[in-house]
Amino acid sequence: MIMQLAIAQPSSGLTPDRPLASIAGPGDAAASGLGRVPPTALLLLAIIFVQLGAALATVLFSSIGATGTAIASTFFSALVVTLLIGVGVLPAGGLTLSGVACAAPRHWRLLLLFGLACALLTLSYYLALETLPLGIVATVTFLGPLGLAVATSRRLVHFIWIGIAAIGIALLAPEVGSHLDLLGLGYAVVAALAWAGFVPLSKRIGEVLPGQAGLACALWLATAMLLPLLLVERNLFTADLADLAGAFAVALLGVVLPTVLEFQALQKMSARTYGILVTLEPAIGAVVGVLCLDQPAGPRMVVAVVCVMLAALGVTLSDRQER
Repeated sequence: MIMQLAIAQPSSGLTPDRPLASIAGPGDAAASGLGRVPPTALLLLAIIFVQLGAALATVLFSSIGATGTAIASTFFSALVVTLLIGVGVLPAGGLTLSGVACAAPRHWRLLLLFGLACALLTLSYYLALETLPLGIVATVTFLGPLGLAVATSRRLVHFIWIGIAAIGIALLAPEVGSHLDLLGLGYAVVAALAWAGFVPLSKRIGEVLPGQAGLACALWLATAMLLPLLLVERNLFTADLADLAGAFAVALLGVVLPTVLEFQALQKMSARTYGILVTLEPAIGAVVGVLCLDQPAGPRMVVAVVCVMLAALGVTLSDRQER
């Protein structure tokens, strides 16, 4: 789930109808086969993979816990992204791995903040999933970048849209403490705040460490930040190969595949189209929760998801009219 909304937010200053190839950088030969797939299909696959990764993560909670899953999946994500950069599947913005190692120390404060955002986002998201349905977690977390888009805008209509999202979330209030765990909601709110911080930090990192080099550095730092938690939850020390394989699959589904698919899709997609399509994430999360995890989807949850989606869509379209 790390990559979602990291590139083209309504507040990012991107031109709504301009293809993002100049922002994301050129694709490479290893990804050329994906060029035949429509970019909208690639992005939808990326969103689905993120939610499937989250669903798979919940299966691991019973054996290695949410914290262990977060640590292991973050480590595997850092490892695979670094390897893909090394072999040229993911771009490093013209830098070699040695060049990244030399350039990174100059921006250590920014990288630490980015790594912290990645660590908090992953850990709090998985902790929320321990007690809440996937659709609820995806919806609440989605409010982070949506709120950021509104906070950086001065248009009244944007505040109207965020009000619609707030109405949807307020409809869930009667279920808090009964069907919805209060601590789980707190973790989801932390994930939303971390996601809101991830968006501007990812843009700033992209300016100093182009390509996916900054993401790789941040994932390694996030892994280091999460490692001390092993002293609190020691489940990973007793993990078997099946658990580690599951964590590796979570990393592939939640980070690596979405990174590759989104990068390829953004070569031929406008920021406006990207912004519209990612509003489907809460709905896809709810559907994956129902189909894969047999989680309930009551009327209040459906209304909350729809309200957040409408708000995100409204902000995106209103932003297009402004520009």
